[in-house]
Amino acid sequence: MSAFESYLHTFLFSFYPYLCMVVFLVGSLARFDRDQYTWKSDSSQMLRAGTLRWGSNLFHVGILFLFVGHFVGLLTPHWVYESFITPANKQLLAIVAGGVAGLVCFVGLSLLIYRRMFDPRIRLTSHRTDLAILLILWVQLTLGLITLPYSLSHSDGSVMLVLSDWAQRVMTFRVGGAEGLIPVAWPYKVHIVLGMTIFLLFPFSRLVHVWSGFATLAYLFRPQQVVRSRRLNLPAGHNQPRAGA
Repeated sequence: MSAFESYLHTFLFSFYPYLCMVVFLVGSLARFDRDQYTWKSDSSQMLRAGTLRWGSNLFHVGILFLFVGHFVGLLTPHWVYESFITPANKQLLAIVAGGVAGLVCFVGLSLLIYRRMFDPRIRLTSHRTDLAILLILWVQLTLGLITLPYSLSHSDGSVMLVLSDWAQRVMTFRVGGAEGLIPVAWPYKVHIVLGMTIFLLFPFSRLVHVWSGFATLAYLFRPQQVVRSRRLNLPAGHNQPRAGA
């Protein structure tokens, strides 16, 4: 590895994750505070609902499963699960479950992109950033599917442990994780960098409506609102107003 490659590797896997996280959090907060009118998914269901129904459902089911799987798989310490599942079995589970979810998401996202590009009514009402973020997600999904054969070629789970160690070091502000990624195959590295870039672009795209989805879940568990009747204290001789008056 040349000096430039070493510097680039260190930047991408030691400093770039924190740059993306800061922009992701601060940018989302700033957009919500300053430009709430754009805080929406810009649905085009009213223009054409047929392809959207299949594409949106497949995409959202797949992407939610992949997000939770990556979050749990990468950030769960090895000692938590080593007593009941080996790294090799965990990796095999990730390959099968992630592969199925990835294909489901890939089909749904391809339908959404086709709809945005080739339906004249949808294309005329779409922002350039809408199509751009869909294409970036499509490339990211493709890279994720490309990593599956690489994962099968080293079924002992060693690379999965390296990726998990890097992610956990980043989230706990510990150094040394980038060095472990040096021998990892290129699809994993590009997949990681593009994934971080999606978080970087998150506040500037329609993806901000994901925050509203989490807020909706919190709304379901809100405490009940207590409503009490209020009687007016009127002077003597005045009747209370009747209901509906």
